[in-house]
Amino acid sequence: MTDADFLHATRTSYDAMAVEYDRRFRGELAAKPLDRGLLTAFAELVREGGGGPVADIGCGTGRVTGHLRGLGLDAFGIDLSPGMLAVARRNLPGVRFEEGSMLALDLPDGGLGGLLAWYSTIHVPDEQLPEVFVEFVRVLAPGGHLLLGFQTGDEVLHLTDAWGSGIDLDFRRRQPEWMARLLAGAGLTMMARTVREADTGSDFPEKTPQAFLLARKPIVSGAREDGATN
Repeated sequence: MTDADFLHATRTSYDAMAVEYDRRFRGELAAKPLDRGLLTAFAELVREGGGGPVADIGCGTGRVTGHLRGLGLDAFGIDLSPGMLAVARRNLPGVRFEEGSMLALDLPDGGLGGLLAWYSTIHVPDEQLPEVFVEFVRVLAPGGHLLLGFQTGDEVLHLTDAWGSGIDLDFRRRQPEWMARLLAGAGLTMMARTVREADTGSDFPEKTPQAFLLARKPIVSGAREDGATN
């Protein structure tokens, strides 16, 4: 699959299901205390590291972007899908939401205090993930933090229907160890790996365990955490 094929399939699929997706998942985070705890820790680390803008990459309807802003972060969203972004702007007027691709972010080098990729890398082909992670590192400031969420496993699930809307999406489940190696290869320092077991008894059932990786871009050599030089 070429870049154009993958991006087109992702964009049009989420455009098709944007309104129904928002209706079904708007309250999901409120039902997941462990997820909220991880996002709270991420927010605290970003603030302690000096703050700065935080990009929610693949923000969808903006539900996690809004949560990050509620935690005191200067969070904004980027997504491929104009349909999802329209919902995000309607739900969170005044918050910055931009159309864009994680393969080529329209952001300056080193400008972010934090970057969140909350289940947004799951559609990226394996061979393109290293390119994505290098781009994440590029836009993070030294000392900036990244939080990544995804489903665990080894298989690819292809779906062509979502609540009556036609879609064409591959959902890639991946092993945390493999993802951590890719992040390290891109230049990030791993801080934590968390796996939450599958939950089939909740209002938002999950068939697979969910993984969360927290990483940090190293401080530039020769500089201290406070910005002074040795």
